[in-house]
Amino acid sequence: MKNKDLNENQLANDTFAASAASERNGSTGRHSQPKYADYGTGNYAILVAIMCIIVILSGIGGAKGVVFTIGGFDIITDGAFFMFPIAYIMGDTVTELYGKKAATRAVAMGFITNVIAALIYWVIIILPGFSDDYGIEKQHGIEVALGPVWQIVLASMTGFAIGQTANSAIMWFGKKRHLERRLVRRLMSATGVGELLDTIVFCTIAASAIGISTVGQWANYTIFGFLWKILVQYAMMPVTVTLIKWLKKREPTYANAE
Repeated sequence: MKNKDLNENQLANDTFAASAASERNGSTGRHSQPKYADYGTGNYAILVAIMCIIVILSGIGGAKGVVFTIGGFDIITDGAFFMFPIAYIMGDTVTELYGKKAATRAVAMGFITNVIAALIYWVIIILPGFSDDYGIEKQHGIEVALGPVWQIVLASMTGFAIGQTANSAIMWFGKKRHLERRLVRRLMSATGVGELLDTIVFCTIAASAIGISTVGQWANYTIFGFLWKILVQYAMMPVTVTLIKWLKKREPTYANAE
């Protein structure tokens, strides 16, 4: 009887300790630490590759100024306005699945590939071309198209690095606090802050490269760019959430993470 009483007391103490630990961790029946997959997988490589491609193409498209007239009001943007939100969707997905360190590596790869692209454009421009009329005209076209890209690349790299760093930090902190819950909330919060910082920095540096010369034009360019990006990402939120959930089920290291 005495041994039985001792065992029951020990069991009660263990149960109480487990319950207290659960309360301190803010979870009941859940992992106290967020789950992440191993980023040494094919899915991670595909997501990063898509992100890098979008960043490089945005550097080219961003060199072209674009004007839409809606209701008699001119809206100023650039040729990459429809592409860049995809990079942030990829960034959100990488952070949610693989963690902050993996997201930092993805941003670094986008940064590095953009620099490499700018250097390649520079080499293409300085290579001697044909001296006939067609060759001269084509050389001039290439210089006009790729010449300002270094400024767009600088704007893109700086804005992307700042925006994605903030975006990833919010995603990571939100998941650390809420684990698998409130995915949409952290996606929306991260998108808003990340895109705001990115757009302000990018538009400020890139403005002169696409022909913007007044504060009013800069404000038009920046406000439209920010609103467009978050509206696209918010509209694409169901697709982003579906993609994340789909990848979570197909990443063995995520499903088995404790």
